[in-house]
Amino acid sequence: MEKSHTIILVQRTQAKNSRTFLDYETLSRAVDGICALFERDLKEKYPHQRELTYDVQQLFQWLDHLHDLSALVYDAKLTAYLPFNKAWIKEKMLKQLQRQAGFR
Repeated sequence: MEKSHTIILVQRTQAKNSRTFLDYETLSRAVDGICALFERDLKEKYPHQRELTYDVQQLFQWLDHLHDLSALVYDAKLTAYLPFNKAWIKEKMLKQLQRQAGFR
């Protein structure tokens, strides 16, 4: 599933016009894309800081404040997209960030 086409559905606020989707070739890239959204929000919030750092707890708090977040991940065996919720996305993010940090 890690190499499956993934569509991320995001709704930042209750306003329907805050809905959008992000399209990625793999689940791993989708996770990176969500992190990039968070980093973009941090840059907007702190425009004068040259370097921004954050931890997983801050990232997850930001995710929790999104009105909605879900993933549609392509399953080649079913030839269909499977839906996953915010908790599943957080689990995949944590695993990927741990791998990137050198943890197993």
